[in-house]
Amino acid sequence: MPHGRPAKRRRLSPPVDDSKSSQTIKASDLFVRAADWDLEQEYEKKSRQKKTKESTKLPIKTAEGRLQIIEEKAPIDNGEDSDSFLGSGTDDEGEEDETPPTETEPSAPQIPLKQQIVAAKEEIARLAGLLNEDPEEHAGSFKKLAQVSSPTSPIAVQKLVLAAQAAVYKDVIPGYRIRSYKNEELGNKISKDVRQTRQYEHALVTGYQGYVKQLGSLAKTRKGDAETLSLRTIAINCACTLLLSVPHFNFRTELLNILVHEVASRESSPDYLKCIETLEEFFSHDEDGAPSFEAVSLLSKMMKAKDYRVREEVLNTFFHLRLLSELPPPGSGGNPERSEQPSKLHGRKVKQQTSQHISKRERKLRKQRREVEKDMAEASALVNHEEREKIQSETLKLVFVSYFRILKARIPELMGAVLEGLAKYAHLINQDFFGDLLEALKEIVSAADEAVRGDLDMDEAAEVERMIATNADGETIRNRKREGLLATQTAFTLLSGQEVSRAASGLHLDLSFFTAHTYRSLYPVSLDADVELGPKSLRLPDPHSSKPASSSASSPAHNRINISTPILLLTRVLASILLTPSSPPPTQTVLSFFKRLLTVSLQLPEKSTLAVLSLMAKIADKHGRKIEALWYSDERKGDGVYRGESESVEGTNVLGTGSGVWEAELLKRHYCPKIRESLQTVEGIIRDMHR
Repeated sequence: MPHGRPAKRRRLSPPVDDSKSSQTIKASDLFVRAADWDLEQEYEKKSRQKKTKESTKLPIKTAEGRLQIIEEKAPIDNGEDSDSFLGSGTDDEGEEDETPPTETEPSAPQIPLKQQIVAAKEEIARLAGLLNEDPEEHAGSFKKLAQVSSPTSPIAVQKLVLAAQAAVYKDVIPGYRIRSYKNEELGNKISKDVRQTRQYEHALVTGYQGYVKQLGSLAKTRKGDAETLSLRTIAINCACTLLLSVPHFNFRTELLNILVHEVASRESSPDYLKCIETLEEFFSHDEDGAPSFEAVSLLSKMMKAKDYRVREEVLNTFFHLRLLSELPPPGSGGNPERSEQPSKLHGRKVKQQTSQHISKRERKLRKQRREVEKDMAEASALVNHEEREKIQSETLKLVFVSYFRILKARIPELMGAVLEGLAKYAHLINQDFFGDLLEALKEIVSAADEAVRGDLDMDEAAEVERMIATNADGETIRNRKREGLLATQTAFTLLSGQEVSRAASGLHLDLSFFTAHTYRSLYPVSLDADVELGPKSLRLPDPHSSKPASSSASSPAHNRINISTPILLLTRVLASILLTPSSPPPTQTVLSFFKRLLTVSLQLPEKSTLAVLSLMAKIADKHGRKIEALWYSDERKGDGVYRGESESVEGTNVLGTGSGVWEAELLKRHYCPKIRESLQTVEGIIRDMHR
């Protein structure tokens, strides 16, 4: 094939020799080759953007720590330096060369807050109405109700959605626990009604689980502005409401964790007080025992993790457990374990006899039947008394473990609450712990005596000063007089039962130490200004104090008294010493206590005097023969001088010279008529006994 002449290519621009680029092209040559130029193509490919001028400014460092180069703004071009190929230098071309604006799309108009709240209320009302009308038909409304608000929604809308969900779940949750379904169970071949019920229950449990998780995440938020903290308050209130309304339903542990995490704080905030009140009501209304056991377990773990550095209100919640009225004391007879042993042995014999003739298929059927019966028992939510007693025993064990650990650690701000709790639950303590517990109580009483008398050396005084704790306001929160009374009451309550008292002789438990402490405490307690003030008593701030009025002890959180007043504790201890039928006191002890109570009655307030005189009437009725020597001198058999300031029962010498009932003559002239009548009652009993 002959080689033909190659096709001539069309040039886009006139050829320019690089070596002769600086030379001038002749006009004749330029116009001769003008037909070979493609001027439109060259103009189309030419860049229309202006060359940016290199920035000569130094970079700066932003607040985030990054280096940023500041670009110089390009000067506005009026078209003078633009491309003059077509000879256009108009203002329109200059406008095209300007930098385009940064905002390419217009921002969406913002909806007013009031309009968003109204729209959210309408949507919430619509979804709640559907769930109220037929929840199984509209199971998807649980998810839609949660999606009404988002984290970017206004706080007011989020509050409405949280409160609405709590109200809806409170109404639609059934009275039984729903187990979670697996995916294969939802897809099995079942009837239409069963499938609809399972789908509804699955939607209910799933939505409720997401809601509880949201409450937990919001409750952990402790930093933020006032609106964020108000949302946290709403979440805690919703958790408290659900815990009291549906304690039997799923995810009870998560709700309890929200409250336990809040009460772990040492700040007495409104949310803290709300959680404390909820736990107290939760304990008092629990009829099953398992919810209380779970709550006590979480509280004990939390206190142990914080080394028991918590407020005493947390320990005071244990007083509301239903253990005092429902759990029998150990060794009280009627032990169900002994009665169940024959039945268990009989059941084993029957099982051994029948297991030889049961086939594998029958065993499988029996196993399935037992599982169904177990599910039915859980669904019926019936209270099994034997199971409840077992759970309550485990709960009591956790309570005592917390008390004993705090007692061993000697945490000052919790000693009053622990001793008050031990005094209440003392009749439920096992006898094996009596010896160790009495030794710990003796140490507390000894420290209280030394602190009151002040006869300490330098090292012991420094230790006591270190043990005296103060709260955040610098206020003393330890009352050693009260601790001594509480320890004495606990010691006598341990041996208050008949069977325990008979066992005390075998254990060789001596309570004379606590009797002597009570006798020494009569005078200091009678001179205490707060002898009649209880936990809810109003205490006005001291006008001469440098502390602000808000730090006074007027609030219940700062009270030094936990449950009982000092005069009430004293009368209980005296009744245990002088009126216990199983261990009658000696004559010398009865006479010394009776004489000192007469002297104390002159200093006590009116109500306390009435309480002491009522106790003295009971003592006179029970030990009238022993104390009639105080009224009738011919019955006395003693010598020496009466020493009323003595701190021991034996050193008082109550039947010595100078003794008598001259206090009764002053009480007969008391301004209160009830006190005069009470004293006449006591004298009447003695007079009748002497006849």
